[in-house]
Amino acid sequence: MNEEGKGFPIYRMNEIHNLLCDLDISKFADISLEELATFVLRDRDVLFNRTNSFEWVGRTGIYYNNDDVNRVFASYLVRLTPNISIILPEYLTTFLNTRFGMADIRRRARQSINQTNVNPEEVKEIKIPILDMEFQQEVATRLQSANQKRIIAQNLYSSAESYLLECLGMQDFVANPDAYNIKTLKESFLESGRIDAEYYLPKYEDLTLFVQNYSLGSLPLSDIVDFYRGSLISDTYYIDYDVARPAYIRGGDISSNRMVADNMVSISSDFILSEETICIEGDIILAMIGSVGTASIVTQDFSGSYISNNLGLLRIRNSSIRAEVLHLYLTSPIGKMFFTQRQMVTAQPKIAFRDIENIPIPIIHPEVQAEIAQHIQRSFALRKEASQLLEEAKLNVEQVVEMGGVNC
Repeated sequence: MNEEGKGFPIYRMNEIHNLLCDLDISKFADISLEELATFVLRDRDVLFNRTNSFEWVGRTGIYYNNDDVNRVFASYLVRLTPNISIILPEYLTTFLNTRFGMADIRRRARQSINQTNVNPEEVKEIKIPILDMEFQQEVATRLQSANQKRIIAQNLYSSAESYLLECLGMQDFVANPDAYNIKTLKESFLESGRIDAEYYLPKYEDLTLFVQNYSLGSLPLSDIVDFYRGSLISDTYYIDYDVARPAYIRGGDISSNRMVADNMVSISSDFILSEETICIEGDIILAMIGSVGTASIVTQDFSGSYISNNLGLLRIRNSSIRAEVLHLYLTSPIGKMFFTQRQMVTAQPKIAFRDIENIPIPIIHPEVQAEIAQHIQRSFALRKEASQLLEEAKLNVEQVVEMGGVNC
């Protein structure tokens, strides 16, 4: 797999959330056309994760072919193709995500020291209640509607990003492609503390100067926000997610620059939590290790949760710029370039705090901020509506199965 766009987009287990395969995926597989013919995903294919940590095994999502892009799937995923005269793909996906489906999957899982596996042959033995086709179609309608809502939500977010770049005059920005630069010791290491040549590439200099010379001015991030680090909490305090207790946000709980609740854990009630690490609505959570620069706004649903420092999360709170605008800027192509420049490529990519606090932030006119925020808020609202439809589908299936009187 690669991130340079060579080959075809490839789904991995962390790109399946809440019954659906994500719209955005970051890795590519450079495979032959012959292999593509075998592994290309078809509309309404169901993907099942057969291996990884216990909490990830059995994760199942339906793939909707929303465009003309060919996509494939990683070898630890299994493609399920149901006989639609008996069982619809949406219903199969939903059942496997209910507590009944997950219980059956996990009882078949084999745990080792670092990994849990489910044998695909055993997956075939899972009993699926065959519900009335009319009911299955209702489930399918909910999932299809949720898919359409998230597409509209993504388009709103993309239009907000395009508008931001247009306002900054960066929609046609082309950086210097030269792969070399000449610096004195004073200009480089003594000032930045960095000795890696990539950090000084001319394209990053061009970008920095462009933002710093913005017509309304700019400020370093540290001048407009407050930073907070997460709590260091032992795994012994993890419990299954319970909405009555504070959620403990980890790096894996942020996907496609938004918070997802699929595998969130909470903290035992006897652990003393610091008020300094509590998240409130409007905070931004930023990853400093792994997927450096991945960020999410804390929405109302996650207000009152806590962040993990085990995986290098940083909490940002600001008052001088709208959270939606700052989040959009940091996750836009501009922000991604700054994070790519500043991250250190070790066994796991990471970024130093000093390299985050000096990221230049343009001073954006309040009217522009308000318009961008309106698009983002509408996008978030549609995402929430989609999640509610998916949750309703799952609950309805559980209720009908509990009533009994179905064949398997």
